[in-house]
Amino acid sequence: MTQLHVDHSNDAARMEALERYRLLGAVDRPELTAFAELAARVCGVSSAFISVITDDELRQLASTGLDPFNVPRTLSMCDAVLAEPEPLVSANLALDPRFRDNDFVRAGQAVFYASYQLTTPSGVPFGSLCVHDDQERVIDDEQRRALRDLADRVVDVLELEVRNRELASTIDELERSNLQLTAFAGQVSHDLRNPLGALSGTLELLSGLTEEGEPDVATMRVLLSRAERSTGRMRVLVEEVLQFAALGGQLERREVDVRRLVRDVCDDLAVELEGAVHLADLDAVVADPVQLRIVVQNLLANAAKYRRPGKPPQIELAARSGHHTWRLEVVDHGVGVPEHELGRVFEPFVRVGDSAAVTGSGMGLATCRRVVDAHGGTIEAAATPGGGLTVRVELPHPSTS
Repeated sequence: MTQLHVDHSNDAARMEALERYRLLGAVDRPELTAFAELAARVCGVSSAFISVITDDELRQLASTGLDPFNVPRTLSMCDAVLAEPEPLVSANLALDPRFRDNDFVRAGQAVFYASYQLTTPSGVPFGSLCVHDDQERVIDDEQRRALRDLADRVVDVLELEVRNRELASTIDELERSNLQLTAFAGQVSHDLRNPLGALSGTLELLSGLTEEGEPDVATMRVLLSRAERSTGRMRVLVEEVLQFAALGGQLERREVDVRRLVRDVCDDLAVELEGAVHLADLDAVVADPVQLRIVVQNLLANAAKYRRPGKPPQIELAARSGHHTWRLEVVDHGVGVPEHELGRVFEPFVRVGDSAAVTGSGMGLATCRRVVDAHGGTIEAAATPGGGLTVRVELPHPSTS
């Protein structure tokens, strides 16, 4: 069987379009059959079909007047002209030097043939709407326009499917976000209620003391100290919630000297860390330096906070750049997290296992995830061999994100 020249120059973009339309695994698309039937009727021919070109074959999606078939890409007449600016319209393929030696043509199975490209809105051809007959035919300008319009409508249907999927995904995400927001607001209210109640009770006691003739100064100092601690806890919680809400949206990406960033964070946390951080490779990364610093600071502060009772913290930190991603890894040997709770550590206000006994709001790792998500990356937690928690952050390089 004669092989035709195949143009591979646009393969990557075409395959991306097929994946976007979810056509790579498609065997039959009956919802497109009406377009093939209408195309055959418009041109007065015996058969028509809609197909796409994969890496190695022409794959039929819908047809009328012929049995479904797939052929190797190298034998496909549609693929041979897919990248050309004009559709293929041949009254008699036997007279066309490109196709007269094709076995289908020589056997008389295909005489008249017209192939109109299916092209994405961005201009990438990925398939065709074809009509053919076993006898010579000529179509006029009106029929040509009708075929072109039908090919465009096929793409419109595929685009509409994409939009519907995106809309469904957006609705699902909104519903999930609304549930999270409700839970988030409830948790903030709950966590603020305790220090607010303590503050209110303390102020009532202070008010009662001031109504006495000679209030006890020592008692008032104790109550004032208690009030200050309550307001301090509320202030920290409010600041963490506001930081969580503000982070992740606006990114100012630039190359970050990670070694310098880590050194600055260790200086700021010198009391908590006390030389406990052991550094490996610290490759640079392109990211928002302010938000990345918050991630590193939260991870190191958490690792130091959740150390084993009576033992100094032990933390290893490394940042390595790979072919597609940059990975940050923070390993601690502290109290760790039960394996079944690992998936929850990045949720706001969640404090699990032995870590629940340590003072904190549970916002640190949630804030890290918010920043990482905004960068298009991933963050995950795993148990450190021998005990403790290992947190891995992966950010895509800008060229691959």
